[in-house]
Amino acid sequence: MIYAYARVSSRDQNLTRQLEAFSAFGVEKKNIYCDKKSGKNFERKGYAKLVRKLKKGDLLVIKSIDRLGRNYKMITEEWNNIVNKIGADIIVLDMPILDTRTSEGSLIGKFISDIVLQILSFVAENERENIRTRQAEGIKLAKERGVRFGRPTQEYGEQFKCAVKQFRNREITLKEALDMTGLKQSNFYYHMERYVKSSPDAATAEKK
Repeated sequence: MIYAYARVSSRDQNLTRQLEAFSAFGVEKKNIYCDKKSGKNFERKGYAKLVRKLKKGDLLVIKSIDRLGRNYKMITEEWNNIVNKIGADIIVLDMPILDTRTSEGSLIGKFISDIVLQILSFVAENERENIRTRQAEGIKLAKERGVRFGRPTQEYGEQFKCAVKQFRNREITLKEALDMTGLKQSNFYYHMERYVKSSPDAATAEKK
């Protein structure tokens, strides 16, 4: 039996190109499984149903290797599960060298596919390391130029500052402070604490 798997990362993307490729290959529509979900892992409903269907001698068709997933370590593990444990074959249409089908009992198809997958895995992991290195270098240079990271400091208006000062000095009630600021009680206490910690002037205005 020939099955196919299509995936896009979000619901507003469409599967048309992948489905057309499967149709041209000769996959029946009823044997095509799809997901509109990130490829960060294999916890996808369509893919789970597909794997439960696969059995020895079946063929799984995918358009490109990244449609299976984006983590090459996980891809190689899943590839091994399908090819070596289940006993099905896989072909990647955009990369014909990734075709585990064998001829006359030859193991060349599986052997070459395994090698290519290992190379792709190494290249992908190496690129991730390079990206992390470039990001770290960029952050370091930015900090040296005085760029600040993280959440910006909260700017509080004069009305809020006045309410906090009067409340802390017991000149107004909590209800009056909430009316002045338009905040709920929990938010008022949260922002008052932040403001007091960040402002030396406010910190000196202790309750009498």
